Amino acid sequence: MAFLFIFIGLFSSFRTLSVADNPDAVVGTWLNGTKRGHVQIYKQGNKYYGKLIWLKEPNDPATNKPKLDSKNPDAKMQSRPLMGLNIMNDFQFDGGNVWDEGKIYNPEDGKTYSCKMTLKDANTLDVRGYVGISLIGKTQTWTRIK
Repeated sequence: MAFLFIFIGLFSSFRTLSVADNPDAVVGTWLNGTKRGHVQIYKQGNKYYGKLIWLKEPNDPATNKPKLDSKNPDAKMQSRPLMGLNIMNDFQFDGGNVWDEGKIYNPEDGKTYSCKMTLKDANTLDVRGYVGISLIGKTQTWTRIK
């Protein structure tokens, strides 16, 4: 019986270690913290990016047409669709379970924030957007879909 507990403990440690030491562990599809969107995180070169691939409400109720980036301060970008929009850019694996130096765009307010991602376990990702230093910001917990 003691052997079984030791085996389970070792297996859990190796699993956590493999997630924490794997720069690509963040790659996948995630349900955002508001539960209104899915973000596909992918790797390009040595950096990580994320794009909106699903919205709970993809169409604007007023027009019944796909939602646009209407809150963007750049008038030229206000006509681009939210679906397929890259909202996360230039993340770098910092070691352990942290991806940093990235930016996240919030289409709900049209603002871009500095951002840091921390993988809590294989299916839980803390995404922290902030201005200036990470102490001044907001964290959402995202859940892996696949």
